[in-house]
Amino acid sequence: MKNRLVFMSLLLSGCCTLAMAQSGKHYYSERFQDNLFISVGVGGQTCLNPDNKDYGFSHSITPQLSLSIGKWINPVWGVRLQGAGIWSKLNQKFVTKPNEGALQEDYYGYKNKFVQTRIDGLFNISNALCGYNPDRLFTVSLFMGPGLTFAKTYLVKEPQGVPSANGLEAKDAEQKSDMKALITGSLGLTGAFNVSKNWDINLEIRGDVSPSIYGKKGAETEGAVAALVGATYTFGRGKHFVASATCNHDIDALNAEINRYREQLAAKEAELERAKANANVKPEVRTEVKEVVIAGKQAFFFRLGGSTLSKEDRVNVKLIAEHLKANPSVKYKVAGYADQATGNDKINQTLSEKRAQAVADALVAEGVDKDQLEVVGCGATPNMFGEDRLNRIVILESR
Repeated sequence: MKNRLVFMSLLLSGCCTLAMAQSGKHYYSERFQDNLFISVGVGGQTCLNPDNKDYGFSHSITPQLSLSIGKWINPVWGVRLQGAGIWSKLNQKFVTKPNEGALQEDYYGYKNKFVQTRIDGLFNISNALCGYNPDRLFTVSLFMGPGLTFAKTYLVKEPQGVPSANGLEAKDAEQKSDMKALITGSLGLTGAFNVSKNWDINLEIRGDVSPSIYGKKGAETEGAVAALVGATYTFGRGKHFVASATCNHDIDALNAEINRYREQLAAKEAELERAKANANVKPEVRTEVKEVVIAGKQAFFFRLGGSTLSKEDRVNVKLIAEHLKANPSVKYKVAGYADQATGNDKINQTLSEKRAQAVADALVAEGVDKDQLEVVGCGATPNMFGEDRLNRIVILESR
């Protein structure tokens, strides 16, 4: 069994690496509180001690509660600390021969109050095999890890007519044993229904194995199976990862454009200095007429969550439209952006497209040929100009 678990872990890790490599993207949390979660669960468990078999495992089903705190490091791997417990049952067969001579069969009833603490490693199978999708309705994750159980055992039922059972008289049936601390191991699956960016509904099935919490009363090693349903709340911006390679390919181009204009400015300043040196020479006056293309890139700014042009930007549109109409053979790119500090990826993508389309529609309304314009929505990108609000922008440039 141990070798099989190791093989499965290696196989799942390989699938994860392959899936992430094929996507070409690496995801991370922008802030610590992103993807930090807390979960509660309620359900039942049954003790798989062999002594329960004859009495019936269904008679050993008991309630269980759980509380978990954890964090997803990336869309595939996470870790959590979980506490669980209340109580479990053990029914041990006892056969005796009363004075009448016939065999009599009965059971000891034991109750165990316990608290378990676990550290689980989390592996999101859905994201590993199918790629990261924050809008996926249902995901399945594997978890596994060690734990520590603190337990006390109570004798709650003795066989009828037996004078002394394990040193306890009937009147002492509620006598308890000393507290035990036992190392445990657990393995299971959890399914999460995506309700919103912050909330999930969880279904969890878990198996535990440990030394017997009933000591000499039961088998040396026993197991338990639990099934729980619960809810998970994710703090911060919820289940939110950012790709290290987003739609930021234009940032380098913007920096290159700025450097080009700096060079042009330096050349003009040098030319001005030469003109001052030749101030005594009567200059030759020439008139030159040429078509003027937009000087560099033009920017239009928007309010938070908005895609409507301001009055000031509509004035810029009128002026720019004259240049575009004077150069009908030149193509122009209208690129919309959104700030990544608000909204999710889907909302920001739609918002960036609306902003770019708003600028394009305004230019067409001023007589610009729509075939001159390429409209692009780049979604949420890392801040290009140092502040979130400056990323709510549309940039117009010649192609």
